Amino acid sequence: MKKVVLASLLAVAGAATMMQPCFAQDAPAAAPAAGQTGGQVQMSADEYKVYNDADTATTPAAKAAGFEAYLKAYPNSAVKQDALQKLMFAYQGTNDPVKTLDAADRLLQVDPSNLTALYVEAFLRRNAADALADPAAKTAGLDKAAGFAQTGLTAAKPQNMPDADFQKLKSQATPVFESVIADDDISKKDYAGAITTFKTEITGAPADATQTPGPVLQDVFFLATSYMNSTPPDYLNCAWYATRAAAFAGQYASAIQPTATYCYKKYHGKEEGYDKLQALVKTSLTPPADLATTITPAPKPADLVANLIATTPDLATLAISDKEFVLQYGKPEDADKVFGTVKGKSTQFPDTVVVAATADQLQVSVSDDAVQSKTADFAFNFATPLKTVPAVGDKITLTGTYASYTQSPLLITMSDAAVVPKKAPAKAPVHHTTHH
Repeated sequence: MKKVVLASLLAVAGAATMMQPCFAQDAPAAAPAAGQTGGQVQMSADEYKVYNDADTATTPAAKAAGFEAYLKAYPNSAVKQDALQKLMFAYQGTNDPVKTLDAADRLLQVDPSNLTALYVEAFLRRNAADALADPAAKTAGLDKAAGFAQTGLTAAKPQNMPDADFQKLKSQATPVFESVIADDDISKKDYAGAITTFKTEITGAPADATQTPGPVLQDVFFLATSYMNSTPPDYLNCAWYATRAAAFAGQYASAIQPTATYCYKKYHGKEEGYDKLQALVKTSLTPPADLATTITPAPKPADLVANLIATTPDLATLAISDKEFVLQYGKPEDADKVFGTVKGKSTQFPDTVVVAATADQLQVSVSDDAVQSKTADFAFNFATPLKTVPAVGDKITLTGTYASYTQSPLLITMSDAAVVPKKAPAKAPVHHTTHH
């Protein structure tokens, strides 16, 4: 008779980049001996050979094929759980997520609380859902991934696993489980749920995970955007966590900084004093209790509008963003007064972002607020239907004549609209060679 040492749960490694968490295996050694002790199981020489051939294969593909053959030949093996776990990671080594998930499914049929399989299910199913374009299918996929993550958070320790090993594995897998659950909340616009879960994740993670580019720091940023998208928006917390993420994001900071600055200006009213916040976030993951007194809020919109009207002799000279602000937040008489300065006038708007499009009308984002929230603040009506309708998200230059507006939600309607064609790049001059 031969013996084989049962495999322990695999260790979950940290993320190598912001987007690609990975996991690794500590391979167990085969230990042929007589009798049965501890975590060792007796098997016949024939069975041991098939198992050992698979276990000692030198490539992931060969190891996967070997364990598939072993499980087919010995479907009721005493080490079926061990073989399925090794099969799962062999398929992971071949970069085959479909077969990796299939192996994880089979492993959970044998061991429903297997923490490693639950990690694989949550992580790979989240990745697959994120790649889907259809919102309903994406949410359904994230729901399924979150279900495995919820089970993983309460998974019990296997009897034959040392407490220290299980706690190490649990501490490494838990941030991923919480991240998946928060992603599912975001897909359903449950920002309160996402905030709670993200905060649990980042406060429970090791300090270095929130100070180096990786999945946890990425979720610090997603916590910020959850505050920004809440109803009503919490721009102060958004500014704190986005600025904190940008401070430690290295090469990724340029993608995060615009949100951090946007939320700070929305809360404080201007960018002045932002350097104070940038210094504060480096000393603490979470904001201090007195942050709202350190970084003071901007005056209320109604107060800003009143001051703007009182201090601007010629309302026609206001910038487009200021006019929009008055139209949205001003008293009806003040809004009408400002719109009267532009009504009937034609204007060109460069780099508007298409939000909705038909041949007769384009709804676009013009102001910074509208671009950030991906909502339309202008509607351009065409007298002649467009021959080519731009796609949502396209940036185009438009001209039109101010016709009307609605105050809540703000939408300015332009008539006689036209799309300004993009200029063709200038041709390089042709140099003619004179032959002598």
